[in-house]
Amino acid sequence: MNSAEEFYHELLEGKHSIFHVLNTEEKEKIRKDATLISYRKGETIFQEGDKPAGFLCLMSGKVKVFKEGLGGREQIIRMTKPVNFICYRAVFAQEHHHASGVALEDSLVFLIPENTMLDVLKSNSELSLKIIQSLSIELGFSYYRTITLTQKHIRGRLAESLLFLKSTYGLEKDEITLKVYLSREDIANLSNMTTSNAIRTLSAFASEHLISIDGRKIKLLDVPRLEKISDMG
Repeated sequence: MNSAEEFYHELLEGKHSIFHVLNTEEKEKIRKDATLISYRKGETIFQEGDKPAGFLCLMSGKVKVFKEGLGGREQIIRMTKPVNFICYRAVFAQEHHHASGVALEDSLVFLIPENTMLDVLKSNSELSLKIIQSLSIELGFSYYRTITLTQKHIRGRLAESLLFLKSTYGLEKDEITLKVYLSREDIANLSNMTTSNAIRTLSAFASEHLISIDGRKIKLLDVPRLEKISDMG
């Protein structure tokens, strides 16, 4: 288990962190004001309708970001992995959260106060550019997911979601098992379908030897065919 000191170093110096572009004084400001918070699996990190507490950066674990729809049904809109911001849109927009974030497994998150982050952004144009690039990439992905969830049939949506999980979290050492274990409900909410439809379609994929299922573990047995199903919609 990494120590807190190692996580602070990863936040400011890590190869996957955008903060490595900061100068020594700016890094020290972030280090002094940032707070490392632990969340247990299933714990809410931020809640739809609440005012943002600051900028949140995921350091370890996995987080789903979702919006609650009619009847309390969730629609997962983001799945995040370290090292990545999980909350900054609402802060920049000066709005309350439009979605909620929940830990899919035990996770560690840095909370960076709003004023601290904005001061550093004002003084470092390279960091500001990286944030703009990150927002632009997220916006482009949101466009793609909107098309996927509204125009593809159930099989295409589920295949795309399985491939999305593979590209986001990768595979276990066997190179076929998804490195994230979701409930059937979460898979349904990610794919914009009912849980019963997700269960039936997963079973159909298993009978066609596209995947195999062991509890929450899903093995991708035929990625090219899944890609074809996703492309066909």
